Amino acid sequence: MRQLLLRPGAEELNYEIRGIVKKARQIEQLGFDITWENIGDPIQKNNTIPAWMKEIVADLVSQDHSYGYADSKGMMETRKFLAAINNAKDGVKITAEDILFFNGLGDGIAKLYQFLIPTARIIGPSPAYSTHSSAEAAHANTSPITYKLDPDNSWYPDMEDLYNKVKYNPTIVGILIINPDNPTGMVYPREVLQRFVEIAREFKLLLIADEIYQNITYNGFEAISLAEVLGDDLPGISLKGISKEFPWPGSRCGWMEFYNKHSSIEFAKLCQTLENAKMIEVCSTMLPQLAIPKIMSHPLYAAYRKEANSRIGRRSQLMEDVLAGVKGIKFNKTKGAFYNTIIFDESLLDDKQYLPVADRRVQTLLDGWLLEKEMPHDKRFVYNLLAADQICVVPVSSFCSDLRGFRVTLLEEDEAVFEDTFVRLAKSIEFYLKSSQRVALSLSE
Repeated sequence: MRQLLLRPGAEELNYEIRGIVKKARQIEQLGFDITWENIGDPIQKNNTIPAWMKEIVADLVSQDHSYGYADSKGMMETRKFLAAINNAKDGVKITAEDILFFNGLGDGIAKLYQFLIPTARIIGPSPAYSTHSSAEAAHANTSPITYKLDPDNSWYPDMEDLYNKVKYNPTIVGILIINPDNPTGMVYPREVLQRFVEIAREFKLLLIADEIYQNITYNGFEAISLAEVLGDDLPGISLKGISKEFPWPGSRCGWMEFYNKHSSIEFAKLCQTLENAKMIEVCSTMLPQLAIPKIMSHPLYAAYRKEANSRIGRRSQLMEDVLAGVKGIKFNKTKGAFYNTIIFDESLLDDKQYLPVADRRVQTLLDGWLLEKEMPHDKRFVYNLLAADQICVVPVSSFCSDLRGFRVTLLEEDEAVFEDTFVRLAKSIEFYLKSSQRVALSLSE
């Protein structure tokens, strides 16, 4: 080409959650069924949408106005409805004018980072959700900045690590919180959220909370929203959507809630810029916006969500029963969202470990995949697991983390299939670790 096409940092855009699918499809084409544990799509895992919800959507589809443009910021009726939900909590109050719709949170996240100057950094958790970390890194033309989540402390953030990174890096203008967390399934206690607020207040930072899983908690845990702890003097953004909660991932419908918009001139300018960008785009999808108040105010909705959460909670217990006793890994029971991240004892990993693959064609594929240079040990395990057991998971190293492990989901609605998947996974972990003679001796001690 006459000139370079990509700006520096563009290579940081990476989404291993879907990237692993390309390899899984190669095995699928050989006649094998894949157990998909790579992505948080409830529909893919036998989730059934209730008839009353389908009726609402069907009725909207039959109405001509649902085929037109929405307001640029989002349908006024829907924004008023969502503002009222927020304002029913004991926290920051907003109006419909403080809500801005996007075509899914991925669209909103991309636009948020797009308009920040490259020297303005948002520090986020590690393990990191790839949509955030990749977009932040791409906008800054360098690697993302992260604070550590601690697998030895229920995946709670290392607040000392966060504080020091903020204190000694003046380019950091904001802190990202994901609560409940993807990929770990952790839910922040109030005191942890309050510490985020204290740090933000001390250094005059923006707080951004990805709260798309806020209504997906179980086993006695509940998520506290950013609005409940932020106070009236700090700028904040909450990121929300319906793709996981209804669930309706194909709707691509998410929104931002701006808190204390006028607490900072710079923050007010950012909010206005995001609104202007949406006006240039015209609007976000109409149909799911129309459906939100009708579905969420339906008399069956609360019970539906409660039962769905209860089922995820039961599966989290099944997962714990199977995996908690496996040697060589760190396991934390998930509390919210529908993911779990399992970490290996890295001292037990090496590049000689393997899983037996019965089919020669699949083994040939695996041999080719393992030629990748400087492959992290957890990615090596993930490839072996896919080839040997046709279970597709995501390596933790792809979540912008120095830890080595993998993420799974708790979405499979058929509990027999769910339990069988994790029994097979447990056996594969045990075999893989013991396939190294050095490690086998260590585990037997």
